[in-house]
Amino acid sequence: MIRAVLFDLDNTLIDFMGAKMRSCEAAIDAMVGAGLKMEKKKAIDILFGLYNHYGIEYKLIFQKFLFSVIGKMDMKILAAGIVAYREVQATYHKPYQGVLPLLAVLRKKGLKLGIVSDAPVLKAWLRLTEMGAAEYFDVVVAYTGKRKPHPLPFRKAIKALEVKPEDILFVGDDPRRDTKGAKALGMKTALAKYGLQDKFRKYVNKYKADYELARFKDLLEIV
Repeated sequence: MIRAVLFDLDNTLIDFMGAKMRSCEAAIDAMVGAGLKMEKKKAIDILFGLYNHYGIEYKLIFQKFLFSVIGKMDMKILAAGIVAYREVQATYHKPYQGVLPLLAVLRKKGLKLGIVSDAPVLKAWLRLTEMGAAEYFDVVVAYTGKRKPHPLPFRKAIKALEVKPEDILFVGDDPRRDTKGAKALGMKTALAKYGLQDKFRKYVNKYKADYELARFKDLLEIV
């Protein structure tokens, strides 16, 4: 019997990578407008290459980008990129369709709800607050020093929920981190296929979830 549901955050409750791409495109457009001489697609490819190296939450990514492409720091170009990025990011941190109404339904059913995310703790709370979902969660476990599928963040959430692992459903978009990590501790798992990135599709069968969600509202059929 499912008594609690744990969610990954990015690309499970919100379209994080969609928001990231739109924000970065706006930042590059603004940098070009401020004097950066570079074709947009090439700039985006370089920027995301740096994200892959330093991490998707790296705070100084635009500084690294400018040093990489022009070999120096241009404050005018940097400021233009950061302002444009922040403006678009605030607009696009919204939940997937149907998330908020279904969270309300799950709460009414008496289920405990929680988050296990690799995002820094403040950013996790900012995203939950921006999407209007902070009130629904009993537990929020953000970056603990160990990233999923390490058992530490999962164990912290289980302990805080005070629910047996076999009575918890974990919903996430990354088979390597979410499905693998949750199953290792005995939780039931659901793959958020609507948020699955192409580069992770090859892991779907290797780390097979108990359920697959084509849409977020499909969760209601499980619980």
